[in-house]
Amino acid sequence: MHKIISAEAFDDFTILIKFDDGVEKKVNIKPFIRKGVSLSLEDPKYFKDVKLTDGYIHWDNGFDFCPNFLYQYSPPS
Repeated sequence: MHKIISAEAFDDFTILIKFDDGVEKKVNIKPFIRKGVSLSLEDPKYFKDVKLTDGYIHWDNGFDFCPNFLYQYSPPS
């Protein structure tokens, strides 16, 4: 399983993610902001308050992403 070692969120709803194998990817999260708990992420300030815990990213509202999904979802930056 891949682990995220750093994550930096930007105003355009992308996150620059660095994985434990050195691969960096810029992932667009906007397509995953639809309804329910994910709607909080429409606020750019809230979106940029992404947390990194135990190798995955999440927000205080409980919304998170599996590192393996993010690794496979987006091409390297």
